[in-house]
Amino acid sequence: MNNSVKLCPNKVVQYLQKQPCEIRKDDIIRFVEENGIRMINFMYPADDNRLKTLNFVINDAEYLDSILSYGERVDGSSLFPFIEAGNSDLYVIPRYSTAFVDPFAEIPTLTMLASFFDKEGKPLHSSPEYTLRKAVESFREVTGMDFYAMGELEYYVISNDPGIFPASDQKGYHESAPYSKFSDFRAECMAMIAQAGGQIKYGHNEVGNFTLDDKIYEQNEIEFLPVPAIQAADHLMIAKWIIRGLAARKGYDVTFAPKITAGKAGSGLHIHFKVMKDGQNMMTDADGRLSDVARKAIAGILDHADAITAFGNKVPTSYFRLVPHQEAPTSICWGDRNRSVLVRVPLGWTGKIDMCSQANPLEIDSRAGAPQKQTAELRSADCSADVYQLIAGMVVAARTGFEADNALQRAEEMYVSVNIHNEENKDKLASLKSLPDSCVASADALAANRADFEKYDVFSPALIDGIINKLRKHKDGNLRRKLEGNPKEMLEVVRRFWHCG
Repeated sequence: MNNSVKLCPNKVVQYLQKQPCEIRKDDIIRFVEENGIRMINFMYPADDNRLKTLNFVINDAEYLDSILSYGERVDGSSLFPFIEAGNSDLYVIPRYSTAFVDPFAEIPTLTMLASFFDKEGKPLHSSPEYTLRKAVESFREVTGMDFYAMGELEYYVISNDPGIFPASDQKGYHESAPYSKFSDFRAECMAMIAQAGGQIKYGHNEVGNFTLDDKIYEQNEIEFLPVPAIQAADHLMIAKWIIRGLAARKGYDVTFAPKITAGKAGSGLHIHFKVMKDGQNMMTDADGRLSDVARKAIAGILDHADAITAFGNKVPTSYFRLVPHQEAPTSICWGDRNRSVLVRVPLGWTGKIDMCSQANPLEIDSRAGAPQKQTAELRSADCSADVYQLIAGMVVAARTGFEADNALQRAEEMYVSVNIHNEENKDKLASLKSLPDSCVASADALAANRADFEKYDVFSPALIDGIINKLRKHKDGNLRRKLEGNPKEMLEVVRRFWHCG
């Protein structure tokens, strides 16, 4: 048995004994024939940041080969506003490496993510997935390195209050049953996501936990492992689809909304990243300290952080979460293990002490070499994001850190050693730029920085125009200030974006 896939929960990978990147069309056909698969689904993201589905019944071997080879036509104008109805046909072509057995289908169904192609058979210039692909390729060309990412997916589960073992308000972090009511639901979601190819790190309850109108609101989080950037976006899209699908079957409501009520923890989509070369994590030096490579990437991301909110914070309620003196950031700065900053460098297992043998006296130096876990974390985004655009924006911004002569100086200028809101940092805080406070302000920031995102033909001008126009249509320039101290009106806005992303 191939040890690299021995424990993989994806049934396609297990059966074929191949890594996803090694799967070919003949492998898909063999899996279909030998496992009684009767339907094929293509899934792909649209402008509303949700996966869409196209179903195929397998009529015969010839038809199966045809859809796997040539895909199918779809109406692009119904998926993306930048495509005109008069010339809207697009092709969707499956990516075999993303194949998984649909966990919800009663009829045995194999699902694959699909890519968009235009009438000339070229990748659709403005599609979310292709934009990220171009960003990754330009990063590699400029730096000779690869950009890896992972998401922290936060969400609330809402259901009837059973009235027993009540959880403490806003004290839900890592809570266990019976005080946690949806641990089993989260575990089921995680198992399904893993079977669909998602590389999960762990799951747990988050801080948000309260009861309102005889309903329990419980915040959960599923965190992923660092993988190549395109896979990271794929995993997040599939995960949201699975969490919502399983919740619907159980009669729960689930929301990924950035803010759901006043005074309670909002939900973010923190994105960790690391830079890799030849299989080695370049985020630390040989002595375990943060490397110049990491500092340049961080500086590039921070210098474009206001524009990145245009990709990662797409609804007015995003900016109800990004307020001062919360764990969500507002000032553009970075630091070590500091949750008040925009980019946080978490603990990275860079020490030389064997903690395992101290906790387990029977083990003698059980370490198998230094784990290359060091990442940095962008904490501003939420699930209103188009995750492909968001990660593409981060990749582009990180690349600029390697193109700028003063990146290391900029990193030093934006570094904060302790909580940015402490009195000792008063002068430092005043010197830092702040994140936008509305969709309109984010649109303005993107408009001012669009040249960097359009460089190397990564983000198309049409896509940038579309994002800016969509954000400005919210007309929320002073909304946050207008609703201060008015929770009733704020909740009316929140409900409009309850199922964003």
